[in-house]
Amino acid sequence: MMTNSNSQETASRTSAQPENAKQPVLRAPNLDDAKAVHALIKASPPLDVNSVYVYLLLAHHFTDTCVVAELNNEIVGFVSAYVPPKSPDVLFVWQVAVAENGRGFGLGKAMLQNILQRPHLSKVRFVETTVGPDNAASRGMFASLARKAGTEIHETALFEGHHFGEQAHEDERLLRIGPFSQK
Repeated sequence: MMTNSNSQETASRTSAQPENAKQPVLRAPNLDDAKAVHALIKASPPLDVNSVYVYLLLAHHFTDTCVVAELNNEIVGFVSAYVPPKSPDVLFVWQVAVAENGRGFGLGKAMLQNILQRPHLSKVRFVETTVGPDNAASRGMFASLARKAGTEIHETALFEGHHFGEQAHEDERLLRIGPFSQK
């Protein structure tokens, strides 16, 4: 899992938001969002960019476990996640992206909490994601989520660089956050 948000996003930018700035609206994605989500991911290095088709599939098949953040009619945040078929008590977070003009609202964590609060995910007790060893922003966001929930993070090896083939890619470590209390 990768995120492009700054690990000090909330602390350093909350006070920098204009007083008349609206709060982002969080909602499930729809098919019309796929192109904008693709553009957001493309503008958010080091996130891996998938095809527009992938974002169409996410908006169609995984709308219940994904979220977009909209500010002034523009998509400024996106989380893709899903419940693995063999682990119905796990929410696996694939990508978290926050555009520069969406920072300062604590959007990464807010989008994750939005998904976790959905009634049909009441059986989710753990959040899992993969994070590179140097991705301080993602690590900070997930640590904050764990602190707020009063739970722990366990880290183990999962995907090593060589698993990605010829593509230069750093290791992706598995973070397992939980257990979350039952709703």
